[in-house]
Amino acid sequence: MTNSPQTVVIGAGVGGLTAAALLLRAGHRVTVLEAHVYPGGSAGTFYHQKYRFDAGATLAGGFSPGGPHARVAEILGLEWPIRPVDPAWVVHLPDGRTITQWAERTAWAEERRRVFPDSEPFWAIQERLAGIAWDISSRPFPWPPRTARDVATLGSGLRPRTLGALPYLTRTMDALPLSDDPLFRAFLDAQLLISAQTTAGQAGALYGSAALDLPRRGVNHVRGGIGAIAATLADWIRAHGGEVHYRQRVARIELQNGRARRVHTQKGRCYEADFVLANVTPWALADLLGHMTPPALSRELSQREPTWGAFTLYAGLDAAALPAGLADHHQIIVDATRPLGEGNSVFLSLSDAGDPSRAPQGMRAATLSTHTAVGDWWQLRQDDDESAYLARRAPYAERLISAAERAIPGFRQAIRLCLPGTPVTFAYYTGRPLGMVGGFAQKSIFAARGPQTGIANLWQVGDSIFPGQSTAGVTLGALRVAAEVARAGRG
Repeated sequence: MTNSPQTVVIGAGVGGLTAAALLLRAGHRVTVLEAHVYPGGSAGTFYHQKYRFDAGATLAGGFSPGGPHARVAEILGLEWPIRPVDPAWVVHLPDGRTITQWAERTAWAEERRRVFPDSEPFWAIQERLAGIAWDISSRPFPWPPRTARDVATLGSGLRPRTLGALPYLTRTMDALPLSDDPLFRAFLDAQLLISAQTTAGQAGALYGSAALDLPRRGVNHVRGGIGAIAATLADWIRAHGGEVHYRQRVARIELQNGRARRVHTQKGRCYEADFVLANVTPWALADLLGHMTPPALSRELSQREPTWGAFTLYAGLDAAALPAGLADHHQIIVDATRPLGEGNSVFLSLSDAGDPSRAPQGMRAATLSTHTAVGDWWQLRQDDDESAYLARRAPYAERLISAAERAIPGFRQAIRLCLPGTPVTFAYYTGRPLGMVGGFAQKSIFAARGPQTGIANLWQVGDSIFPGQSTAGVTLGALRVAAEVARAGRG
């Protein structure tokens, strides 16, 4: 092992830990450095007053046969602490109708026909495109391609049915035949905002179709909270000779002869590296590289707008005050005439009632979130106006509680603990610049970001590279990066 390549991974998010475990399995010596006291990052679970709250992501997919998490489990020989959920979630429309995202396909077909009876032409195309996209992603899929090997790999993965996607490569979701029901577009936009970080007018047709199919690909509760995915990976790494160090915030990446050679932490530790994987956003990567940031990355960041942030509410609820037979996950659209986000669309997740580790006896943990622009929150911080910041935070919390009350009558009265969080909060706890979450909007497959950084032995992993957000998405990206690094280590 002493002659094995040394790989340092910055950040113990799901993408970084997945790549770390796969490289350890491939014979690398692996060290993971995490600034926080627990793993998971945006898909982490924190402990407060006997509750375990999911910090950001609350639902996990990709565990069904052929899915990215299932592939990783097979390679590593591990078992995920999951339980399937059906329905995945219930969508509450502004006019009082609900549409249930059943995982079972026949039940879903009946449900959508009940709520949007003239929408079948849309779903026929969506399901066909989703099938193509998921079929391609089940094989090695190095997108965007960088080398002749990547192109050859992509070519070997093509099938005759793949050609059916060609007319939609440059189209967006609103090019598909939409229902005449005015709330169908609101429903569609709300689903895409949480899965593709943009709405139908901009979401690429292939990516958007696959994203809409996520409930049918299996959604799961994770025992102990979604952070247990990362914890399972971290435990596997340590059990197999790798290192995972917490409270080790990376301060800078040192380059030598154009390659990343050392990683320095704020506690003064230095780690030698043959390869470095950065499970951080491109803005954070540039901060770590300083004046050695590659020109292409600097140009990119000078032109990119910040991604979405999230306003979150963590609530401890009296389970006895909640309605019986309640679904665990809900999406509420408040007003279809206004843009989504900023409290006008809210996702609410309740902890699994059968998981006693999530909340005190007789209680449930809940995470509520809405997309929010990060700029205004940080402007108040820069102005050092604490009263204005708090004054802005209070009505956001009320919007989320009011939305939750629409979906779950009695929600407000059930609250026993309530903790609000803004992008400022998220930045503090995750280290993500400006508290940006969810990765980049998936507008075009031809604008997808790859893992390369402009530095030969430095890769990115996480939700900033294709295919982007979700634990399944970052795992697909990690599978690609681990394969590339493993090949480089052998060469």
